[in-house]
Amino acid sequence: MAVLKVIEVLANSDKSWEDATRKAVKHASKTVKNIKSVYVNEQSCTVNGDDVAQFRVNVKITFEVS
Repeated sequence: MAVLKVIEVLANSDKSWEDATRKAVKHASKTVKNIKSVYVNEQSCTVNGDDVAQFRVNVKITFEVS
């Protein structure tokens, strides 16, 4: 039987929500092993003038605990 744990991570990107999600997983994988999935819980962005400045995601990362 596998035991899974979930952590919540916030990340941002100048490019897209997808890029912010990739950054969250990449950064978490530096210290967390056996990542199984990521759930995008919330998306938001900041605006500067008439353009989007930052894409932000709040993700839940699930990993297996051995």
